[in-house]
Amino acid sequence: MIKKQHLGFNFYNKKYFSQVFLKDKNIIKKIIFFLNPKKNDLLFEIGPGLGALTIPLFDFIDHLTVIDIDNDVLNFFKNKKIFSKINFYLMDVLNFNFLKFYFKNNKKKIRIFGNLPYNISTEFLIHIIKYNFIFKDAHFMFQKEVSNRILATHNTKFYGRLSILIQYFFKIKKLFDISKNSFFPIPKVSSTFLRFSPHKLFPELLFDINILSKITKIAFSKRRKILKNSLQKLFTEKDLIFLNIDSSLRPENLSIKKYYILTDYFIKKKINY
Repeated sequence: MIKKQHLGFNFYNKKYFSQVFLKDKNIIKKIIFFLNPKKNDLLFEIGPGLGALTIPLFDFIDHLTVIDIDNDVLNFFKNKKIFSKINFYLMDVLNFNFLKFYFKNNKKKIRIFGNLPYNISTEFLIHIIKYNFIFKDAHFMFQKEVSNRILATHNTKFYGRLSILIQYFFKIKKLFDISKNSFFPIPKVSSTFLRFSPHKLFPELLFDINILSKITKIAFSKRRKILKNSLQKLFTEKDLIFLNIDSSLRPENLSIKKYYILTDYFIKKKINY
């Protein structure tokens, strides 16, 4: 653990929380520019850390909801003048009920943002995607490799389950990369700042996130196998031909739209049986 005496607070970063703290003032200004916060926004920050982004945000807003699992982070903010303007949840964000929070705030759309710890980043995204309708937008920092997986299209090496699941619910835009030297302690890799905008319209298909998750999990667990073999427990070769899907393709060669079509077909098939 590394003591952060230079931050003016007796604080130790905890590796088991994957804690790294943003320190680059130019990057902080850039993030706030892209967030473009308004006073009437329902802003929700994940992992405020030592307030590098939280504190300057109060030049633009009057209230902010934050969540962090670390009691030391809460104690840090308790010593700040802005604490009276913060609605602080001390808990694991994976256990937070965003739907309940949305209704508690009179169904006002949530603007969520933060630097997601790498150990929960993909799990968290999958946790919230089915509630995409409660978010106005989302802005997150990810390790660069994770962001590449989120943004990936078929026929690329980063394409996989995460690309397919997230892109059904959100339009994703890469805003900028962030050097690893912008954080303390310095992580091993650089990061990317992404914007997520919920889709207003969806394909006219029967849909179940759990079925899509199941299909993609099976397909990509056998990434080097062709679809005829990797998906044989779910679809016959005749099924794939009927859906105009080349059974000799590998999972990464199949477009996102085709995975949605497989999901739709699987649900209909199950209903008919």
